[in-house]
Amino acid sequence: MLSQDVAAQSLPGATITGADASDPFLPLELLELELSLEGFSGGEPGFCEAVRKAASAVQGDFLFDLPAEGLIPDCRRLAVLRIPEGDATMRTLFAALDEDGAEIRLLQPDGETEHLLRFADAFVDLLQRMPAKPREAA
Repeated sequence: MLSQDVAAQSLPGATITGADASDPFLPLELLELELSLEGFSGGEPGFCEAVRKAASAVQGDFLFDLPAEGLIPDCRRLAVLRIPEGDATMRTLFAALDEDGAEIRLLQPDGETEHLLRFADAFVDLLQRMPAKPREAA
């Protein structure tokens, strides 16, 4: 299933960059995710673990992370995650570690990150095509 998040608009008063301005309420999962990342102080070494735990807390998936210098302004690392969106659909989000390694901000896919969204969708598609591991191998 491919993400439907391609274009984004800003939501006044929210830390989540690029949320849908036509809907003044954040979905509960987004709010929970934002709150769980609020007190982050682990620097680059703790970034992945913090994002992984936050995604897990909302029954989401941590897909991967990568160096983000040059991809997104004021961003050292970028993690890609998917969270449930009400029904059976999943929303793809980016968690960006700032240049100082002190703060994580959530980003909605937009025109500048569309290529990253397509890569994340291809990654999910590949995972879904892979055969399931037998229980003994897990």
